[in-house]
Amino acid sequence: MSFKVAFIGAGSIGFTRGILRDLLTVPEFRNIEVAFTDISRHNLDMVTELCQRDIDENGLSIRIQSSTDRRQALQDAKYVICTIRVGGLEAFRTDIEIPLKYGIDQCVGDTLCAGGIMYGQRGIPEMLSICKDIREMCAPDALLLNYSNPMAMLTWACHQYGGVRTIGLCHGVQHGHHQIAEVYGLKKQDVDIVCAGINHQTWYIQASHQGKDLTSGLLEAFERHPEYSQTEKVRIDMLRRFGYYSTESNGHLSEYVPWYRKRPEEITEWIDLGSWINGETGGYLRVCTEGRSWFETDFPNWMKDPAMVFRPEYRGEEHGSYIIEGLETGRVYRGHFNVVNEGIISNLPDDAIIEAPGYVDRNGVSMPLVGELPLGPAAVCSVSISVQRLAVEAAVHGDDLLLRQAFMMDPLIGAVNNPKEIWQLVDEMLVAGETWLPQYADSIAAAKKRLAAGNLIPTLQYEGAARLKVKTVEEMQLDRDTANKNAGESDKGKDREKV
Repeated sequence: MSFKVAFIGAGSIGFTRGILRDLLTVPEFRNIEVAFTDISRHNLDMVTELCQRDIDENGLSIRIQSSTDRRQALQDAKYVICTIRVGGLEAFRTDIEIPLKYGIDQCVGDTLCAGGIMYGQRGIPEMLSICKDIREMCAPDALLLNYSNPMAMLTWACHQYGGVRTIGLCHGVQHGHHQIAEVYGLKKQDVDIVCAGINHQTWYIQASHQGKDLTSGLLEAFERHPEYSQTEKVRIDMLRRFGYYSTESNGHLSEYVPWYRKRPEEITEWIDLGSWINGETGGYLRVCTEGRSWFETDFPNWMKDPAMVFRPEYRGEEHGSYIIEGLETGRVYRGHFNVVNEGIISNLPDDAIIEAPGYVDRNGVSMPLVGELPLGPAAVCSVSISVQRLAVEAAVHGDDLLLRQAFMMDPLIGAVNNPKEIWQLVDEMLVAGETWLPQYADSIAAAKKRLAAGNLIPTLQYEGAARLKVKTVEEMQLDRDTANKNAGESDKGKDREKV
């Protein structure tokens, strides 16, 4: 069996390497074609060298096609796996630091809030360019598997304006599934779930073990868990008040809703600094910054470490390889996918990108009807969907009024800032992102004039409620295991595909 898989943004070394291992674990895929592309030749060379070593040591004859020419890499590809971050760490830093001047304290900044909205403004035009290349260069009806954030916004744009079959993929459902099993002292494979909502705000509306309902006792189970009772305070509080557990980490979830990060003096009550993902101010920016430095320094040691082993017991849980396996071999796979709603969740808008259970086999991807979400979770999702829709249309058309409206409708921004502050914040973020926002050229010129004219609203000298120092390479070398773990967490969306 032979077909071609192309990786866009392949310079994310750890993530690309893991997905490739998962693919090549499938026995029928031992002769597929693999192409890597990235705008960073340095990163591309490193990932190609490392992955080719893995392939060779597993006895396969595949030769990776590696090119900075995206169209060349996409030639005749049947599947495209995308993990881009437009603007890299330079742009990401503005997503976090400019909003802090206005009191907006984000942990991640890649899905909603000021950071997620601006990330989408940079990413959507590039995704549409990728879609154009796919239409022109790939095999007919190629499938785009999008891992890039903001997941819902980018996938929405690809469907509505890109003309390419696209499925958005995330691993949040799997992580929460593990947690639910753990708080009950069970194995993940013994707990059945139905999870539905939107990416990073998906809800475990059903959980059972051997036919016995687990949802009704879930709050007590999390409250008595020695670790999660401290590290997942926001998720537990949302479970307490909305009745269902949400997929995303404590830090992620805290910035999607208006209640947990709007008062600096209260933020530390809701977070835990044992790991960045539990709510640290700018936590993802810190680990991405550390990860970039660590890869540069530690890459030679990666080449000395044992090669990845392509065996089933080492296969990861990312959906991508299982989707391709199901489509190509007919083996049935059940996962959670981001697709256009079209009635799957009946009380969310049809045009929204929802995340829900789906099945894959040789006949394609099938999405069963979920029906209605519980009213509370549906209300939370609906607010975010409104922000996403405004942000997508703003990015596609370069409409700064829609962009400002997306900021105003965002739950956390609206909880912290008044309309005049939001208008000035958007001006600052547009000007800071000028390099990556060509669709806003006229709006940026006007914003520059307003900012230069003076009479500005005073801003804060604010580092955030829980900001930690970026570690030096020397400090990271004292604990290589932790450094590698952080680098792996930061890897998808690292400094690649900067345009």
